[in-house]
Amino acid sequence: MKTKVTFIVFSVLVAMSMLLTACAAPAAEAPAAEAPAAEAPVAAAPAAEPVTITFWHGYNADTETPFLENTIIPAFEAANPGITVEAVAVPYDQFHQKLVTAMAGGTAPDVARLDIIWVPEFANMGALADLGQTMPDFAAIQEAVFPGPLSTNFFKGSYYGLPLDTNTRVLAYNQAMFDAAGIASVPTTIDEFTAACEKIKALGEDKYCFADGGTYAWAVDPWIWSFGGDMTNADYTSSTGAFNGADTAAAYQYLKDGVDKGYIHPGILGGGVDSWGGFGQGNIAMILEGPWFPPSFKGQFPDVKYGLALMPAGKGGSVSVVGGEDIVMFQQSANKEAAAKFISFMLSLDTQMQMATVGQMPVLKASSEGENLAKLPEFFGIFLQQLETSKARTPVANWTKIEQFITDAGTGILNGTTTVQEGLDAAVVNIDPLLK
Repeated sequence: MKTKVTFIVFSVLVAMSMLLTACAAPAAEAPAAEAPAAEAPVAAAPAAEPVTITFWHGYNADTETPFLENTIIPAFEAANPGITVEAVAVPYDQFHQKLVTAMAGGTAPDVARLDIIWVPEFANMGALADLGQTMPDFAAIQEAVFPGPLSTNFFKGSYYGLPLDTNTRVLAYNQAMFDAAGIASVPTTIDEFTAACEKIKALGEDKYCFADGGTYAWAVDPWIWSFGGDMTNADYTSSTGAFNGADTAAAYQYLKDGVDKGYIHPGILGGGVDSWGGFGQGNIAMILEGPWFPPSFKGQFPDVKYGLALMPAGKGGSVSVVGGEDIVMFQQSANKEAAAKFISFMLSLDTQMQMATVGQMPVLKASSEGENLAKLPEFFGIFLQQLETSKARTPVANWTKIEQFITDAGTGILNGTTTVQEGLDAAVVNIDPLLK
């Protein structure tokens, strides 16, 4: 090392000596007839070192993941030579823990598509990069996206992500089962939903009116809100009086009655249910699904006729849950510049419109304007209508822990190990401290 430093110092001194000599030479002494020196060739800028960024996501395997890997990523790589994107599909029920484990081991992805409810939690851990400070074009993208989805990325004065897609859940109904049961029109109220369930059950013991995959918030929130209940008070500081209130209790009692009567598939208890399979095969009449459902379901059951409608209205109205994903950059990323380019690409109008073809609702204002709106799938209309009254899950740092208590309370209530009120009262005792 010492020899290298000495050589560098010597080289600098020689260069300075030559420069001083050249400066000291009078310009008039240069030979008048001397041919002009040829211009030195301009050296090409050295190519940037190739980098690979990892992108973790939970796109479905039927349409979204193949489209991402075969269309979107190749387009990005073609536009950004030297940057390779390694896409990693992670099942939703494993995603959170996989991220926590990777962060602990220093192997977090460069970029990830996160459930909107996880952004405050990971930002609170210090795991996410402040995109306002990291992305040169952040301000322009911030202005271009819808403010509602954008707000899910704001935490303690900074934006730790950008909205990537948005969605909600609406009621999908199997037309053949409705016809067989003599149901003339889709239920628009809770009472009409109950009447439809009675007719569906008359088709046979193996026929179910409704199915969902568990008692987590994504599944139960539409029922709680439509019954007039809630998870917490308005400023998210307490669940007492809300989650264990009379309206929330009425929603859980309704779901329990549905399970007991055989209207609701027992898979809602957490045992697992192939709701799409049952829906397509004529064993489940209604499910709540998002905008990814039409293109994906068509690929599996092209001949099954179904319709889409708003969540049945109760005391609280027709209220569903706001979903969607945000795209974030992890602080552990060693390739933040390349990661920023990928995020910008995913938020470009062209990419957003392309992802809409596989059921991803765009988050750019321009996507719903003029000719762009006409290019969106027709079925987006019912989802946009439902979004007008839908609500987002509780945006707090401890949401993952809170949701576990919600899930456990719902499972205990529906399988009968606790009464409705006892289960909800016990839950708020654990939830309230996490809201502080």
